[in-house]
Amino acid sequence: MSFKSLKLTASIVAAMATLAAAPAHAGKTLDAIKARGQLVCGVNVGLAGFSAADSSGAWTGMDVDYCKAVAAAVLGDAGKVKWVPLTAQQRFTALQSGEVDVLSRNTTNTLSRDASLGLNFVGVNYYDGQGFMVNKGKITSAKQLKGATVCVQSGTTTEKNLTDFSRANGLNIKAVVFEKLEASTGAYFSGRCQAYTTDASGLASIRAKEAKDPTAHVILPDLISKEPLGPMVRRGDDEFFAISKWVLNGLIEAEEYGITQANVDEMKKSTDPQVGRMLGATEDLGKHLGLDKEWLARSIKAVGNYGEVFERNAGPKTALNLPRGKNAQWNKGGLMYAAPLR
Repeated sequence: MSFKSLKLTASIVAAMATLAAAPAHAGKTLDAIKARGQLVCGVNVGLAGFSAADSSGAWTGMDVDYCKAVAAAVLGDAGKVKWVPLTAQQRFTALQSGEVDVLSRNTTNTLSRDASLGLNFVGVNYYDGQGFMVNKGKITSAKQLKGATVCVQSGTTTEKNLTDFSRANGLNIKAVVFEKLEASTGAYFSGRCQAYTTDASGLASIRAKEAKDPTAHVILPDLISKEPLGPMVRRGDDEFFAISKWVLNGLIEAEEYGITQANVDEMKKSTDPQVGRMLGATEDLGKHLGLDKEWLARSIKAVGNYGEVFERNAGPKTALNLPRGKNAQWNKGGLMYAAPLR
């Protein structure tokens, strides 16, 4: 190799090292969020435990808490969120068009959605599966729904899964399809359908919120699909995608390391190198995201770690009464496994 080539190679290596060490630029989405002083978050029109507004207009739920955590990380205030309720049919267009910055609305990650919509899934904030709800009685298994009428919402993976399940098992299920959630659940509770189908978490939410007597309805044990649910952002802004992804990872990892909403300030004094790194006490991970070093500490202080978010909104002490199950930490028999914050 010539001396000139060696000089050129050395220059390239030096330039790459400089780029690697340089703080990330936050990207156009975060620039727009900061300019308006508000994160715009697309949520479900009303799904208890995930995203629902109370009589005073205050939004709560697991998907709501995710957006609050992002707002805390990037704006320093979890209250700086504009909530945009979206139906299943509206949700992707709203994100694609820029009407919302983040879609945090019980949405399943599938190949076709990931590859064809111009959107990126941030990660999984709830592992679910499609189930069935029926009136308490003789039906104890989904395989007994032969020839039954089943209410389902259009524009969802649920509708396709129902068709696949019916064909695969020769059940000749008659789907009764509605565009809006309220119409589909109303039809079921009025007796128009023998069963209602959606994600199992959604069935628990609908039963708790809409049934006159929740004990009169049974969620069958059968799960007929995998439904990894999670937030989405637009493609083309890698910086904001990274922020959105690492906020979710951070909340999950915070639970693993015992960092809670109540102890986050005290934990900054921890001698555990990973805890110090995550909370900005010993290292500045925020510079890689175009944020300051306390971005994750603010998110945790705003909503708590992933386990706290789950328990507060959907856990056994709530009306949904959902077990952690697959949503437990990886070292406790579940699937929640955060990529390392380092």
